Amino acid sequence: MSHSLDASGAGSVTPNLDFAGTTPYEDYVKADVLTHLQNPLSDDPGEMVFLVTTQVMELWFTVIVHEWETAARALREDEIVVAMDALRRSARELEALNASWRPLAQLTPGQFNAYRAALGEGSGFQSAMYRRMEFLLGDKSASMLVPHRGAPRVHAELEKALHEPSLYDEVLRLLARRGHAVPTAVLERDLTAKYEPRTEVEHVWAEVYAGDQQGELVRLGEALTDVGELIWRWRNDHLVATRRAMGSKIGTGGSAGVAWLEKRAQKNVFPELWTARSHV
Repeated sequence: MSHSLDASGAGSVTPNLDFAGTTPYEDYVKADVLTHLQNPLSDDPGEMVFLVTTQVMELWFTVIVHEWETAARALREDEIVVAMDALRRSARELEALNASWRPLAQLTPGQFNAYRAALGEGSGFQSAMYRRMEFLLGDKSASMLVPHRGAPRVHAELEKALHEPSLYDEVLRLLARRGHAVPTAVLERDLTAKYEPRTEVEHVWAEVYAGDQQGELVRLGEALTDVGELIWRWRNDHLVATRRAMGSKIGTGGSAGVAWLEKRAQKNVFPELWTARSHV
């Protein structure tokens, strides 16, 4: 920061405006890169907000994946405080992600159709970073790697995520280390398969919630429940925005559109955390 004297001789502080190269802000944020990644494919002025909103969503996916991977690693190392901090940050980030639907939430069919053809076969379910989010939530599927075979780095990252424990797997392993009766079949399950709820795990959560309400496992359960609720809201907001914009037509990329989103919206992540509440 540079200093200069005003007419009265008193000291004043002014920012440094003269840099040999790009500004330190640009060097850190890469704003010039970010603000030149928009290449609308139609002449419709409404396409810009659709494109930017989608790119913003991808950035939020990226930071949320970072938080959940941080939390999973911390749980593996019995560092619950670190895991909780990451989960709480991710909840605030999910709120911001969900707010991204607002610019798109009231698209009419005519407005969406004005640039829908520009999407071609592009569809949100092809997002690799969103897929990593789903894998971390325990919704694994090897078939979802297929669209990314043409991008070796992305494919490798997804394949690695497919074979690693999900965030929920790490939570259940922690519960087992704390003496709770998580079945061996759950602890040693095929990590590449989708997590399926178990009655025994439901009983474990009921036992946790019947205990010390200020205990760290209850607080962990509530942090996970916050995440689960926000994921449910994300899916429902996606459903409503899609229903308004295109009704029940087939989605872009040949997806089932609203029918597929309706099915997704009915499912909870961390399922036994929700069903256990009926038994406390």
